[in-house]
Amino acid sequence: MNNIELANLLFPDVTLTPEDIEAKYPQRQLPDGACVTRIGPSPTGFVHLGNLYNAIIGERISHQSNGVFFLRIEDTDNKREVEGAVETVINAMNYFGVHFDEGATATGDNGAYGPYRQRQRKDIYQVFAKQLTERGLAYPCFLTAEEIDEIREQQTANKENPGIYGKYALKSRSLSIDDIKNNIAEGKEWVLRFKGVETDEYICVEDAVRGKLQMPRNNMDFVLLKSDGIPTYHFAHVVDDHLMRSTHVVRGEEWISSLPMHVELFNTFGWDMPVYCHTATLMKIEGTGKRKLSKRKDPELALSYYQQEGISPDAIWEFLLTLLNSNFEEWRIANPEADYHDFPYTLAKMNISGALVDLDKLRNISKDVIGAMPAQKIFDNWLKWCEEYNTEYAVLIKKYPQRTLDALNVGRNAKKPRKDLETWKQACDFMSFYYDETFEITDEMPQECDEETIKAFFTKYLESYNHDDDSNAWFEKVRAITEELGFALRPKDYKNNPEQYKGSIVHTTNMLRIALTGRANAPDIWEVSHVLGEDIVKNRISKHCN
Repeated sequence: MNNIELANLLFPDVTLTPEDIEAKYPQRQLPDGACVTRIGPSPTGFVHLGNLYNAIIGERISHQSNGVFFLRIEDTDNKREVEGAVETVINAMNYFGVHFDEGATATGDNGAYGPYRQRQRKDIYQVFAKQLTERGLAYPCFLTAEEIDEIREQQTANKENPGIYGKYALKSRSLSIDDIKNNIAEGKEWVLRFKGVETDEYICVEDAVRGKLQMPRNNMDFVLLKSDGIPTYHFAHVVDDHLMRSTHVVRGEEWISSLPMHVELFNTFGWDMPVYCHTATLMKIEGTGKRKLSKRKDPELALSYYQQEGISPDAIWEFLLTLLNSNFEEWRIANPEADYHDFPYTLAKMNISGALVDLDKLRNISKDVIGAMPAQKIFDNWLKWCEEYNTEYAVLIKKYPQRTLDALNVGRNAKKPRKDLETWKQACDFMSFYYDETFEITDEMPQECDEETIKAFFTKYLESYNHDDDSNAWFEKVRAITEELGFALRPKDYKNNPEQYKGSIVHTTNMLRIALTGRANAPDIWEVSHVLGEDIVKNRISKHCN
């Protein structure tokens, strides 16, 4: 068959050459050692933790090396595309502090290596598809879905690898140019397949995360272009990563099995292959074992889960860095106040056995992260989250800005500062007692304190209360009332001689906590009182005097 004639038949409108395309996308002028990386999400509307996990890797290795990090939208499967999904990806990455130097944006493209949406690059792929056809390395395949199903059934029965290769490709490979012309004239749909090579050879790829990978060389006649002329992922990413001059491809380990196809294409075109970085699967504990996070079963796989829960993006970064590099926690202990962007991230320290997403650990990290924030930053971040996810609290925060800011400072100057807040959603619950609009008593008074004792304690407390007392003077008054009502001033005295006392000062101060905050576990009562203000304190106490 005349391959040039076939190429012109299949691609009559393609007039540009590979050299024309190469000239449009020259080598980047970057410092030695600079990495060019990207993420290439599909616009399905579902942005998951794995997207962020890989994005952080790409962002770190590019920006730490003074390179380039870009966003490419891999929208070759239009059946799965969801309207507005591109904006969802961009907004999610922006929310979590992942910033791109170039690529797709909500309003178009930013950068000289675009378009950054694969469906807009159709003409580019067809230039290289035509070149492969001219070289006799690609051919049109007219197999129907039913014929492919029959082949798959036969292969299953024979316990053979599924796919179009060897004898299963002969029908399509043996078509004459006239057969092809007739099929096209009859309107039969076709895909363009790469001609695989039957061989026992192995390929060896040095993966930056996993080390040396050895596997059989590709022998499949895999699809390059689908019937609509749009490429498959296998073809598109090879062309794009070459032209966009990617130095590293960060992606999940599920793509390792496809690597022989990609190696075959890079070698066929004579292009330098980027460094592949196949990352570990995100796992969770279930029972006594671990399993892969599931879109259907596990809400925590979706990035929207962390946004809706109000988990600080800084906490997410810190948590994912503990998964990404085995020495991050050691570095954090040695550098407690450093910005996590200063951590010297390296691919060599990555875990390959499965990254465990432990939500309890994440929430503990989140407590530390929020606990280290200045009160004003907590205020700003909490308010921003509430404006989107809890408008009732946004109104309260803006109605009582100084009280809220003061409340966020309670307990922060102690030797062991309190770490009460773990998410912005949980903050709405914890901070509720600072506002009369949301205050409610959820804990019962200590059983050691009967109604008569409760009434007597709060009556005496209100009579002696002076809002201008410092913490020492205030506490001495509490001690005096406690002793007067027959409670031990030292908890161990009550423990050793319970028959001599009604209870201890722990019980009387818990009464105060419950009256003022609605709960037994609360910050320092004196500090809370001075945030609430004299009128609120007296009003809440007075309700327990009758």
